[in-house]
Amino acid sequence: MKVKLTVIILPLFLAALAVLRPAPIAETETGNLEVIALDPGQDLNTLRLNFPLDPLLADGLKVYFLVERKYLEAIRESGYVFTIETGRFEKQKEKSLRLKADGAGGLNGAYHSYRELAAELRSLAASYPVLARLYVPGRSLENRNIYALKISDNPALREDEPGIALLGGHHAREWISVEVPLLIGRYLLENYHRDNRVRDLVNSAEIWIVPLVNPDGLEYSILNYRLWRKNRRLNQDGSYGVDLNRNYSYQWAYDDIGSSSKPSSAVFRGTGPFSEPETEGIRKLFHNHRMSAAISYHSFSQLILYPWGYLDQPTEDEALLRSLAEDMAGLISRVNGRVYQTGRAASSLYLTNGDFADWAYGFFRIPVFTIELPPVDLLRGGFLNSESDIEPIFQENLPAALYLIERVVASYTSSGARAVPFFRRELEKKRESMVKDRPGAAFKGKESR
Repeated sequence: MKVKLTVIILPLFLAALAVLRPAPIAETETGNLEVIALDPGQDLNTLRLNFPLDPLLADGLKVYFLVERKYLEAIRESGYVFTIETGRFEKQKEKSLRLKADGAGGLNGAYHSYRELAAELRSLAASYPVLARLYVPGRSLENRNIYALKISDNPALREDEPGIALLGGHHAREWISVEVPLLIGRYLLENYHRDNRVRDLVNSAEIWIVPLVNPDGLEYSILNYRLWRKNRRLNQDGSYGVDLNRNYSYQWAYDDIGSSSKPSSAVFRGTGPFSEPETEGIRKLFHNHRMSAAISYHSFSQLILYPWGYLDQPTEDEALLRSLAEDMAGLISRVNGRVYQTGRAASSLYLTNGDFADWAYGFFRIPVFTIELPPVDLLRGGFLNSESDIEPIFQENLPAALYLIERVVASYTSSGARAVPFFRRELEKKRESMVKDRPGAAFKGKESR
């Protein structure tokens, strides 16, 4: 597939970073943290091994780390040349949080806080009672609800239909990832009676909108530290947070490259698979309902990724996953002209183990995609999307989501009360017990027609 060079640069630098073992960075007052930028041509492997750095992002020109201020002089004395970019991030924050004239207001501007999201979801469920029902499959450490909005023509019933889950907000600082699934859900409800395609999809599927997996982390990102990533678990060493997208059970703790055993690391995987109530809530949702496909939204870098993430090897369904990803990327590019690169997660981004996509594919054998939303680099905003970005990013991702739902519906077959399994698999050997004879979905790729 032909892609622009500027789109390729970022994944290559991130992949280079991934071969390094994550180094811990202690939980400190945010005033003791600095963002530093280094030329990627320097020996960053040795740097990561000798100093506790949290890799933040790469834009193709520089690699950015979070580091405690007390290490700056030692890094400089070791021969590394860097610039301090903390102020640059603060300027972006001020710009991105500028209040809208329409009164959206709040520290998070047009972006949703947990309370605002809860109110929005309750409003949608109340406004469309025939099409939507709000569920709470789990609660966070700080006792906030993990909401799941089910959209279907009979939302209170379990029908013999495929389920599609759209998730966001695994990582606290990725605010745009909350907005996209929420807006897709709102679009489906608002257009049900005036769009035949939407009506057919909603009538034929059970669509689950889970915009915010990490509500505690999001609130901390809004109120305390904009670049916070993890949840708010108080760890044994006094640090805070577990990376929820390293806490799922499939290949959990496969190695210390794709996740970390150090509690203070940005990619700390937790003390065990599903040790966090937030991921346990997602596990329950998937075990209790028939899911046939899923998208997990993240930011940033404009990528559509598919398993495996824990190992740079293809799955048995590589051809199907690649075809679906390329189709979705093509639909996205037609809206605003932005290119989303596609590829296997381990080779296109960086190694991850215990993440949602590997788990959902590994245990349920369904098409699962991680979509890294815009921008493609720091120069265009990084994690700090402007409020004006929300609508165009939603608009370009809508056709891809509708396409995946449509493909799942078209490929779904049933035999009486139970659906044909998606793929044959030997999951009994894995760590997690499966529900015996659990309904799945049959999904045929283009190559099987």
